[in-house]
Order: sequence, then structure tokens, then C-alpha cells
Amino acid sequence: MTPLTPREIVAELDKHIIGQAEAKRAVAVALRNRWRWRQLPDDVRREIMPKNILMIGPTGVGKTEITRRLADLTGAPFIKVEATKYTEVGYYGRDVESMVRDLVEKALVLVRRRKQAEIEDEVNRRVEERLLDLLVHGRDDRGEESRAAEVSEKTREALRRMLVDGKLEDREVEMTVEQRQFPVQVFSAVGMEQMDVDLQNIFERIVPRERTRRRVKVSEARRILFEQESEAMLDQDLIREEAVRLAEDSGIIFIDEIDKICGPEETGRSADVSRQGVQRDLLPIVEGTTVSTRYGSVRTDHMLFIAAGAFHRSRPSDLMPELQGRFPIRVELHDLG
Repeated sequence: MTPLTPREIVAELDKHIIGQAEAKRAVAVALRNRWRWRQLPDDVRREIMPKNILMIGPTGVGKTEITRRLADLTGAPFIKVEATKYTEVGYYGRDVESMVRDLVEKALVLVRRRKQAEIEDEVNRRVEERLLDLLVHGRDDRGEESRAAEVSEKTREALRRMLVDGKLEDREVEMTVEQRQFPVQVFSAVGMEQMDVDLQNIFERIVPRERTRRRVKVSEARRILFEQESEAMLDQDLIREEAVRLAEDSGIIFIDEIDKICGPEETGRSADVSRQGVQRDLLPIVEGTTVSTRYGSVRTDHMLFIAAGAFHRSRPSDLMPELQGRFPIRVELHDLG
């Protein structure tokens, strides 16, 4: 995580967001505290929980953008969810635990990109050699005659120079491409998303990959080969482990429209299901619990939760008292002039 001071963080946010000094200051201090938390010994770190933030302000004043820029500064996985998209377990709508699974997926993408950047030079070298092999043995339609011909090192180097100069991008080569015989997609009843994940993993292992020979341009072949070589070089288990740790220690979940799941209950059971029920299910996630994902169990204790809402027809005090207590930092954002 970046060791920027709160003043430096605010200066970075000022480049993209107009005004809202109080909100910027609050998130800057929260970010700095998370960096300081990471410097603590493990036994002490486990005892300190992040202070979550509640942003109060109308639509379009910068709540989401402040949080998104904050995540960019830290390189942390970030997702934005809308509280109204979730519902109490057993009713129509998404399970609140799915937000944690979505966060882990984002973390996986970040870690994979970082790992790919570390090995990019070696991958490109391998891709170049494989492209030369394809050009040497499949550069025209002469078939076996071309494949059987002995190609000198001088010819290979000539092709390499042309490849580097971009003169062969439109030439076609024949290569083997792997793909599944049909897309694996599992659908199940609402509230059973983890079962979806488990079944998805099982089917992905069972369904065989189909190998096909295709003629593609060198530009397309480069992309396919880059993916193949990256997959071969990357340790997928290590990436999953790092992604889970990154989500647990640095993940930021932005819960928008939280004002729409609080308020009076006199409108009947349907309102209770969509409001109080979501709050009850959201509470353990914010407090700290373990969520099962396709990459293993994930703890939410040290994730940073930033909730936001306009609160036109309700007030923060209409939230469950326990949930209110989990958002001790409150900032008001003002209308733009």
C-alpha cells in the first residue's frame, strides 16, 4: 500500500474531484491508517479493525469517484454495489455475500495483471520464438513441402527482423487453439450462489478442452500465444492465494444507496424483506465473518466498507443500531455549485 500522507492523498484527489474537502480528508486519514495497520506485528494487527465510512450526500457530488480514486492510489481491489440489488436470504435478489466474491474476482484480476507484468519480457520472447516456428513451418499453402524444408538460421533471423518491424502482421499461420466444447454456465435458485460456484468448478474440470487447427493472422496469433504462454508460466494457485490475501487486507467495498434499505417498517412485510432483512444480512459481513468463495474462505474483518446515500426520505439513525455502529466515520458531501 502507498505510504502517502493524508495531505498528499488529498492533493491527489483534488486533481479529479471538485470540493468535498471534509470527505477527502476522512478517506485520506482512513487510507493512512490502513497503511499504518499493515506495519504492525501480526498479533497486534488482528486486534485492530478498520473504521468504516458513511458518506451522506445527493447523487453526482463525487461519493463514488472519491472511493474509486482511493482504490487506484492504493492498488486495492474495489467494487461498487447497490444495496437495493440485495435481499434477505431466501427471497428474490442477490445474496449479500456475493459482494465479497465479486471483490475476490477483482483482486484476482489485479494480481494476475501484476504477475503478467513481471514476466512480460520472457513471455514476449517465447511468443516471438513460437511465431517464428509458425512462420517457418506454416507461412504459405505449400503444406508438407514447406514443413519438410530445412530453414537456415539466416532465414529465421530475416523473418525475426520482419516480425519485429511489424511487416508480417497480416500474414496467416496455422496453429492449434484450445477451447471448451461448450460454455460452462450453471444456473440455480436464488440464494444458492455458492452452490453455483461449486458446480461451476466441477463442470470446468469435467468438460474436456477441444483442440482445433485454425488459420489466423500473425497479429491474432500473437494474442493467443501470449495468453497460452502466460497461463503456462503463472502459478495459478499462488495467484489465488495472493488474491484472497489482497482482498482480505486491502479490499474496499462501496455500498451505494444504503439509505434505500432503511426507514420505517409500517409499509408491511415486503419492506421488511427488502430493508431490515438486508441490514441483518449485511451486519455480519461488515462486522467480520468468513465467506466461502471458489478460491477458498475469505475473512471480511479488515476490508474497508464505505457506505453512501442521499438520505432524502430517511436518516442514518434509521439504520439498525448495530449497523450504525460499524460506520463510525460520517461525512457530508455538499451540492455542487
